[in-house]
Amino acid sequence: MTYRSMPPLPTYGKAERRDLWRRLARLVTRDQEDLLLSLEEVQDRLHLFEQSYGGIRPIRVDQIVGSAARTSDFDREWTPLKPHIKRRWEQLENAFPNSDFPPIVVYQIDEAFFVVDGHHRVAIAKARSLEFIDAEITQIHSNVPIGPNVDTAELIHLEMRQAFLRQSGLGRVRPDAAIHFTRPVGYAELLEHVRIHGYHLMQARGTVPAPAAIAADWYDGTYLPTVTAIRESGLLEDMPGSTETDLFLWLHQRRRATFSVRGTIPYDDVIREAVDDTAQKRKKGR
Repeated sequence: MTYRSMPPLPTYGKAERRDLWRRLARLVTRDQEDLLLSLEEVQDRLHLFEQSYGGIRPIRVDQIVGSAARTSDFDREWTPLKPHIKRRWEQLENAFPNSDFPPIVVYQIDEAFFVVDGHHRVAIAKARSLEFIDAEITQIHSNVPIGPNVDTAELIHLEMRQAFLRQSGLGRVRPDAAIHFTRPVGYAELLEHVRIHGYHLMQARGTVPAPAAIAADWYDGTYLPTVTAIRESGLLEDMPGSTETDLFLWLHQRRRATFSVRGTIPYDDVIREAVDDTAQKRKKGR
């Protein structure tokens, strides 16, 4: 596929200047270098193994976020990070002045692509501001949504969520469960909450329920009714930036903190008290 009719200007110098400005910016902001994502890390964290051949077609350059093996050669903007890249870059640029590159080879996970072969071609395409590049695709199947802006922090978050769904059993019985924290540490505490629910369920029934049965009972009988009450209470508006799951866990922590004095109180009561507290804080803030 030919993307331009006129040969573009050489781009390696442009990429070098872009890298210089980024390095200066990082010195000022003390940010870490934003490297390409590792395909192996993504697969390991999210337990992705099932693959299928996806054929050859154009893909968006801005959705190419990682590499199967060369994560330290380019940053996330496909700026070269090592001097030895220049020679190969210039060879390819001269060989394909009209950007009619042979297809690169990539793995696709949801909306993100990881390069197996063709790193220099992607970097040149990026420097030439090309929107698409031809690619031979192998799809790695995932039930986890991964977008082109995914980074390591989000991967850790996704890993923790998947671990919660798997270990609690909720992923099997309620695969579309809306469980989302703003901080991944919440998943570990929520898992403990589900397990405590299972202990009480076992005592009530006199038998040991399967983890999936415990998870379904917790989700249907505790989590969803509490989330419905949260929505109706207006707490989400009072705490912008929090998710429903954030607030559920926060209410659980409030409820647990008073257990030694008040015993087990209904979530509806905890929600009413939380609404009153936030209203009082708003008044004091005026």
